[in-house]
Amino acid sequence: MDPVYGAKVWLIADGFYPPHSSGEFPSHEAVCVLNPGKRDAKIELTLYFEDREKMGGFTAFCPAERTIHIRMDRITNEQGEGVPMGVPYAIMVVADTEVVVQYSRMDTT
Repeated sequence: MDPVYGAKVWLIADGFYPPHSSGEFPSHEAVCVLNPGKRDAKIELTLYFEDREKMGGFTAFCPAERTIHIRMDRITNEQGEGVPMGVPYAIMVVADTEVVVQYSRMDTT
């Protein structure tokens, strides 16, 4: 039997998409997903805020034994809404199979 790595639910408490960048590269954040398993993973993201309702409907797909980097400045939900700029948020990442999640930030402000 193959070992199971990861979890189906991950929480990222510190999200922020800055409204301004300097230099040639834009500031951005990414939810990095590793799917070490034998099944493809459907990924759902829900954003939580300090002073507004949560935003859901963000989805991604990570093939088996692959990795993806979900850029938070590029993803939109099923209503076509993107991640709001200049607003702190948290992220709940839910997958339908075990995955490993890491959060990365490139802040050029």
